[in-house]
Amino acid sequence: MIASAQASVLVVEDEDALATLLQYNLDKEGYSVRVAMDGEEALMLADESAPDLVLLDWMLPKVSGVEVCRRLRARPATRNTPIIMLTARGEEGDRIRGLDTGADDYVVKPFSMVELTARVRAVLRRIRPGLADDQLNHGDIVVDRVAHRVKRQGKDIHLGPTEFKLLDHLMQHPGRVFSREQLLNAVWGSDVYVEARTVDAHIGRLRKALMSHGGEDPIRTVRSAGYSLDMDG
Repeated sequence: MIASAQASVLVVEDEDALATLLQYNLDKEGYSVRVAMDGEEALMLADESAPDLVLLDWMLPKVSGVEVCRRLRARPATRNTPIIMLTARGEEGDRIRGLDTGADDYVVKPFSMVELTARVRAVLRRIRPGLADDQLNHGDIVVDRVAHRVKRQGKDIHLGPTEFKLLDHLMQHPGRVFSREQLLNAVWGSDVYVEARTVDAHIGRLRKALMSHGGEDPIRTVRSAGYSLDMDG
């Protein structure tokens, strides 16, 4: 499934059996899954690389799920990240509190995996339409993920594999500013050593290619912060 293969999910759950079950089922759906066993670890992993969606248990060691949700919403990189809260608390007041804190959806334990994966797909589709498509569109730029082709103003844009991955990542999150380190983790991987300035070189090549047939520069440089795909497209 192309849609889910492009999405990363951070599972925050301190029950080993449930965390393993969630990881297994989400892996099977094609998502890239990381697991945190407490709130502190969840915040650290989200800081290292912002996930596309967070499945967040309410009752957690060290930092509660509600507090994790609040802190994720306060950080620029995860301000708009979809969060689904998992909890045994089914009372209306608790649900309202979870949603008021910034959760996008709320699933009461016990739940079926079929229902949960459907909720994950629905939230991603609603909040990040790009993750549900084989094709990404932003302004006059079109990315065909299956054919690995890019067009701008209807004309073919020739990109190398790294520039394609960079553009794909930026297209999924228009308007979000990514630091060089975040782009390195997303495109090259956290286990590969690449100097941060390498990102600048590839962004330069991507810019040049995207502007090869004219048009404005769609990539915004944010001083001391990183790069962003312009929201205006």
